[in-house]
Order: sequence, then C-alpha cells, then structure tokens
Amino acid sequence: MKLGFNHIIIGTVMSLTVASCAVGKKYQRPDLALPEAYRNPVAVTGDTVLLPWRTFFKDQQLVTLINQALEKNKDVSVAMLNMEQLDLSFKQAKLGLLPTLDLSVSAGRVYQSKNSLNGSLSQQFVGTSYMDDYTATLSLSWEADIWGKAKMQKDAARANYFAQKENLSALKTRIIAQVAQAYYNLLSLDEQLRVAERNITLSDSTLRMIKLQYNAAQVNSLAVEQAVAQKKTAELLVPLAKQNIAVQENALSILCGDYPKDIARNEAFHQDDLSDVFPDGVPAKLLSRRPDLKAAEFAIVAANANTGLSKAAMYPTLSITPSIGANSFQFNNWFDLPGSLVKNIAGNIAQPIFRKKTLRTAYEVAKLEQEKSAEQFRQSMMVAVGEVSDAMVKNKFANERLVLVGEKKAALTKGVKNAILLYKAGMSTYLEVITAQNNALQNELDVVSIQKEKYDAKIELYRALGGGVE
Repeated sequence: MKLGFNHIIIGTVMSLTVASCAVGKKYQRPDLALPEAYRNPVAVTGDTVLLPWRTFFKDQQLVTLINQALEKNKDVSVAMLNMEQLDLSFKQAKLGLLPTLDLSVSAGRVYQSKNSLNGSLSQQFVGTSYMDDYTATLSLSWEADIWGKAKMQKDAARANYFAQKENLSALKTRIIAQVAQAYYNLLSLDEQLRVAERNITLSDSTLRMIKLQYNAAQVNSLAVEQAVAQKKTAELLVPLAKQNIAVQENALSILCGDYPKDIARNEAFHQDDLSDVFPDGVPAKLLSRRPDLKAAEFAIVAANANTGLSKAAMYPTLSITPSIGANSFQFNNWFDLPGSLVKNIAGNIAQPIFRKKTLRTAYEVAKLEQEKSAEQFRQSMMVAVGEVSDAMVKNKFANERLVLVGEKKAALTKGVKNAILLYKAGMSTYLEVITAQNNALQNELDVVSIQKEKYDAKIELYRALGGGVE
C-alpha cells in the first residue's frame, strides 16, 4: 500500500512538472491589410472623433429620448441578461483548477439468502437475517491540468464575456443612431406638413384671385379648375404627412421601450445641432474602437481557445481521487473513530485510443471554426470601412446639394412672386403662376429631404466610427 501511494505521489509531481506543456497556440491577430486612409483625405485625429452621445447630440428632447431608450429598450435588457450569464460562466471557468469535494451519506439494509454464505455469516455473527451498512464518505477529485485546459477554458470564457460586452456597446450605439434618425425623420415630416400648409394658403390666395377674374369674365373656367387642382395637390400632402408622423411616433415610442404615444420634439428642423467633427476624412485605424469589430476579434480569441481544448481532448488525463469516511454495519458505532474510519486514495490515467475518429473530427471542426471567425472578422472590417466611406461621401455631397437647392429655392420664390405680379398686370397666364407655385412646392420638399439625408449621413458616420455610448 505504501509503495502504491508513493507511485501516486510521483505521478502527481510528474504531471505538475509537465503542466506547462499547453497544446493550444497563442492568439495572433489576422492580417487585415487595412488601408491607410479612406477615399477622402485625412483631416482629423482619434481624439476629435470620440465623442459621447450627450456631446454629439445637442437637442435636449433627443437626448431625453436616447436616455430613455438606453434604459428601457427591450433588446438592451436581453443583452444585459446575456452579460450576466456570461459573467457567471467566466467566474466558473476561473475555478477550473480547483478540485471537487463531495459528501455522501448512505444507509442500507440487505436481507440475505439463508442458503448463501453471507446469509449464514450474518446469522452467526450478527444474529439477524439481514445486514445493515452505514457509510459517510468525503471524496475529493482533482484532475491535473497537464495541457493547460483550465487556462484555455478561462480564455474562451473571458473572450465570450468581453465579446458580449462589446456587442452590448454596439447595440447601444445602433439604438442611439436609430433613435436619432427617427427623431430627425419626425422633424422632417413636421416640416413637410408646414410646407404643405404654407402652399395651401398660397394656392388658396391664387384661387381667390382667379375666381375674381373669372367672375369678371377675364378668364375661363379652365383657369379656376387648374387653380383648384393645384390647391388639392398641396392639400393631399397633409393627410399623408400626418399619417407618416403617427407611424414614426409609434415606432420611436417602441424603440424607447414604451407603448405608442405622442413624441415631444423641437420645432426647428433646419438648425444643424449635430457636432460637425468629420471635416474630410478619418484614418482607417480609428475603426479599432468600433465595438462590433472588437466583438468579432474576441470571437477569434474564443475560437482559438476552443481549438486548443479540442486538441487537448486527444491527450491523456491524470486524476487523483482520495476519500475518507466512516463505515459500520451497526448504527450505534457508525462514527466510533478510529474503528469505523475508512480511507482510500486512487490515481487514474486515461488515454483515448479508439473513438471512431470523433476527437480528431472535433479538432478539425474547431480549426475550421477558427478560420471562419478570422474571415468574418476581415469581412466585418471591410464592411466597416465601406460604411464610413459611404457616410462621408453622403455627408459631403448632401452639403453641396443643400447649397444648390437653396439657390434654386431663392430663384423659385422670386419667380412665384413675379408670376403673380405679372398675372395681375395681365402679362402672364394663370398656367405660369400655377407652374411656378408647383415648382416651388416641389423644391421646398426637396430641401427637407436633402436636409434629412444630411442628418442621416452624420448620424451614420458617428455610428460607423464607433460613436460613444457613455
């Protein structure tokens, strides 16, 4: 017994000696071949771009809505619960090297056959036809971490935890952008409604003027009908705008974690209250702060650890299982120590030999999963660069279009006034007045649309660069 115990001790020491022989490879970041810059010139630094959303968005009504969405949005609530789950898994993985300790207490009674050896001995020594057995055992089990499996399990759990943390940040950033875009869409719809109402008033004035001339037999009924049609064109925009406003308010309410209701908002639409921190371009390396890209890289780290675990499963394991307890066939002297004391120690080495290639297949699958994660990371990086480039281009040319449409608006506004004056002086037809008003109406709607595109581009650029949740 002493010799066997010494062998177990020697085996344990040897296992601890080779514990540094971890089979998993150290994580290395994939080569991304990132461009030095986007398609536009570089003009800002990382410190200029990283802005908390409370600084980037200056409309207090919008700030209130974003804050409500971050607190009450159901997708965020689910992501927070996922974080708690992974936090528990991470804490559990950190205990991988600790042994397990179990307490077992049992009592049993066996009625032996009278013709059996045990039955005859029971009658002879115990004086009964049955045999009792009372056992209480404290068992310890410990597996020597020869191949670094505990570290790899901890690495995988840590990577999954931080990946979920970054996914939560990405979700919050996306919700911030969605709330902001929905809010500015509401403002644009309000502006469309005001444009329609202004044009109804203008068309009504024109209609009254043409009716007076019709009553004086200066124009025919066709002129009146054309003026009525022009007024109806503006009136048709009103119910459509109100419908879209109600639908957008409902969607924004749900996004903010509430049932559909009216949304309080600013009345000024053309006031640019977004921080303009993206003049011409941003270095591509700034994408490293995007939370979704961080999460994608953590996925590779986790896959790398899982590959190591799959490889370690093909190697032998060494476990030590000592136990101590009390055993007796009589309840009265069950814990009469040291007479009832029972001790046991065992060591076990297990080496998988034939598993129908299951372990090898699992290892090959894990390597392929790691390669897939690396490719997905590269794809995510390429998409991110494209998103930033798209947003920058949209923002740049939206500004140019706003200048042109503003100049066009000034010309059309002057044209409407001149057309009415000329018509009153008998120097133009009613069709010229209606055409001028219709062109001015469409141009005003274009101004609203382009302004909304500019807001969307700046918000999307803010999100594409990682934004700032806090």
